[in-house]
Amino acid sequence: MPDGPRYVVLREIADDTWQVVAEVPRRAGLPARRGRAQAVEDALGRPPAEGERYAVILRSEWRLSLDW
Repeated sequence: MPDGPRYVVLREIADDTWQVVAEVPRRAGLPARRGRAQAVEDALGRPPAEGERYAVILRSEWRLSLDW
Protein backbone atom coordinates (compact mmCIF):
# COMPACT_ATOMS: atom_id res chain seq x y z
CA MET A 1 0.00 0.00 0.00
CA PRO A 2 1.44 3.39 -0.95
CA ASP A 3 2.26 5.88 1.79
CA GLY A 4 0.10 8.89 2.47
CA PRO A 5 -3.57 9.52 3.10
CA ARG A 6 -6.10 7.94 0.78
CA TYR A 7 -9.82 8.27 0.19
CA VAL A 8 -12.37 5.49 -0.24
CA VAL A 9 -14.99 6.51 -2.83
CA LEU A 10 -18.48 4.99 -2.62
CA ARG A 11 -21.37 5.20 -5.09
CA GLU A 12 -25.03 4.95 -4.09
CA ILE A 13 -26.52 2.18 -6.25
CA ALA A 14 -29.94 2.06 -4.53
CA ASP A 15 -31.57 3.75 -1.55
CA ASP A 16 -29.10 3.37 1.32
CA THR A 17 -27.03 0.83 -0.65
CA TRP A 18 -23.46 1.81 -1.39
CA GLN A 19 -20.75 0.22 -3.52
CA VAL A 20 -17.01 0.82 -3.21
CA VAL A 21 -15.79 2.43 -6.43
CA ALA A 22 -12.10 2.95 -5.72
CA GLU A 23 -9.43 3.96 -3.29
CA VAL A 24 -7.49 7.02 -4.44
CA PRO A 25 -4.66 9.15 -3.02
CA ARG A 26 -5.63 12.35 -1.24
CA ARG A 27 -4.26 15.33 -3.14
CA ALA A 28 -2.25 17.61 -0.88
CA GLY A 29 -3.12 21.29 -0.66
CA LEU A 30 -6.84 21.02 -1.44
CA PRO A 31 -9.46 22.07 1.12
CA ALA A 32 -11.47 19.10 2.45
CA ARG A 33 -14.61 19.60 0.33
CA ARG A 34 -12.64 20.16 -2.88
CA GLY A 35 -10.38 17.24 -2.05
CA ARG A 36 -13.37 14.90 -1.75
CA ALA A 37 -14.82 16.19 -5.04
CA GLN A 38 -11.44 15.61 -6.70
CA ALA A 39 -11.32 12.09 -5.26
CA VAL A 40 -14.62 11.28 -7.01
CA GLU A 41 -13.28 12.62 -10.32
CA ASP A 42 -10.02 10.68 -9.86
CA ALA A 43 -11.93 7.46 -9.12
CA LEU A 44 -14.26 7.85 -12.11
CA GLY A 45 -11.84 9.43 -14.54
CA ARG A 46 -14.52 12.07 -15.16
CA PRO A 47 -16.80 14.42 -13.24
CA PRO A 48 -19.87 12.72 -11.78
CA ALA A 49 -22.98 12.73 -13.97
CA GLU A 50 -26.15 14.54 -12.98
CA GLY A 51 -28.04 12.53 -10.37
CA GLU A 52 -25.14 10.26 -9.35
CA ARG A 53 -24.45 10.22 -5.60
CA TYR A 54 -21.05 9.56 -4.08
CA ALA A 55 -19.61 9.48 -0.59
CA VAL A 56 -15.93 9.91 0.18
CA ILE A 57 -14.20 9.07 3.44
CA LEU A 58 -10.57 8.91 4.49
CA ARG A 59 -9.27 5.37 4.41
CA SER A 60 -8.09 5.74 8.01
CA GLU A 61 -11.67 6.50 9.08
CA TRP A 62 -12.97 3.56 7.04
CA ARG A 63 -10.52 1.25 8.83
CA LEU A 64 -11.45 2.67 12.25
CA SER A 65 -15.14 2.09 11.58
CA LEU A 66 -14.42 -1.62 11.07
CA ASP A 67 -13.23 -1.87 14.69
CA TRP A 68 -16.79 -1.59 16.03
